[in-house]
Amino acid sequence: MEELDIQDYARRLFDAHGDKAVAEAAQKAAALEQSGEAEQAKNWRRIEAALYQMLGPHQS
Repeated sequence: MEELDIQDYARRLFDAHGDKAVAEAAQKAAALEQSGEAEQAKNWRRIEAALYQMLGPHQS
């Protein structure tokens, strides 16, 4: 999956799920890792990372 596709998918996932998008991506990645689909899991981990970037640093 290209980086632009990752960013686009992360943005659409965030629009659909809001703050829960990160958890959604992490759960999807974990499920794929458990089922042995490493390449798909890697893409979901990249989507998860893109979501963290979109959210920015935590405010205290």
